[in-house]
Amino acid sequence: MKIGILKESKTNEMRVAIVPSTVSALSKKGYEFFVESDSGLDANYSNDDYQNAGAKVVDKNQIFDCNIICKVNSPSNEEISSFKNGTLFISLLQTIKEIECVKGLVNQKVSAFSLNLLPRTTLAQKMDVLSSQANIAGYKAVLIGANHIGKYMPLLMTAAGTISPARTLVIGAGVAGLQAIATAKRLGSQVEAFDVRPEVKEQVESLGAKFVEVDSDSDDGVGSGGYASETSDDYKAKQQELMKERVGKSDIVITTALIPNKPAPMLIPKDMVETMSPGSVIMDLAAENGGNCELTAPNNLVNHGGVLIDGNANIPSTMAFHSSQLFSKNIEAIIDHCHSEDGFKLDKEDEIIDGMLFLENGVVRHQPTKEAM
Repeated sequence: MKIGILKESKTNEMRVAIVPSTVSALSKKGYEFFVESDSGLDANYSNDDYQNAGAKVVDKNQIFDCNIICKVNSPSNEEISSFKNGTLFISLLQTIKEIECVKGLVNQKVSAFSLNLLPRTTLAQKMDVLSSQANIAGYKAVLIGANHIGKYMPLLMTAAGTISPARTLVIGAGVAGLQAIATAKRLGSQVEAFDVRPEVKEQVESLGAKFVEVDSDSDDGVGSGGYASETSDDYKAKQQELMKERVGKSDIVITTALIPNKPAPMLIPKDMVETMSPGSVIMDLAAENGGNCELTAPNNLVNHGGVLIDGNANIPSTMAFHSSQLFSKNIEAIIDHCHSEDGFKLDKEDEIIDGMLFLENGVVRHQPTKEAM
């Protein structure tokens, strides 16, 4: 079984789908690796590193002879046209958002895993790319935000006077949010967190942050599989009132609210941004799907009345070495999960494989994607 690794072509993408340690581990199980030349350079993995691990470094056109092809992002039109029938493509492709890409893969009669569709189960945790990358995004967002504000994060008592700690508000206490809370606390910031799911209160408080609650008698916002869901109009009104107060007092606001396969919910309108002090910053980790702030411009830094809105849509790429390492371990776990005594096998009776396999030999299996087409 041949596994190919394509070089990323998306602007500002520094990651690589598979790193040398995964090549070494899976080669022992009989897999052969073919890496497009210089694929790992931006993540500080050289061609020699891959060759020493047992991979062959080749030209791009040779990658398309492989049985499995891996990439962080979706393939380009040129790459799609080179895929051969029956190839299995593995990536973070968002099937509904990138429907034209899906149509191209259908025409080539390939099979494809979307890592965005991995079921959120206990067994699938070690394969969960979204969680591994969100963890990095939450950590780095605090560092970038701290750099933006031009203030100390911790309380300081100096001969020249006392410096008050910076105030950080984290909206969304999922993987990214909890890592952001922990990082901001380690830097000495005063941290508050908000989430529509009341069950995360204990996790937030265990990290030393204050949990901001909206009074509600219903289960608004409680979704399945660990995700948040849409909330009622009454809840949203109460949420906006409370958020406006907290946002206005914050130096750093980190938003992480994403609902799978939908545009990011707009939580911070323009008038709320205008309650913030000049020099404050909003780190919008939902920028990839439009953003949680009305003023977010994906992959741009907006200055509105002295308040910065950072719309970096790919923060994990700024820590390419470790984000690639974790991404690669997730892929390794997926291939291990599909590995049997007879080699690599797509068992569609398996919940994890069934969930990710949105395309099989050109036939769309994922119903929402089929409807979008």
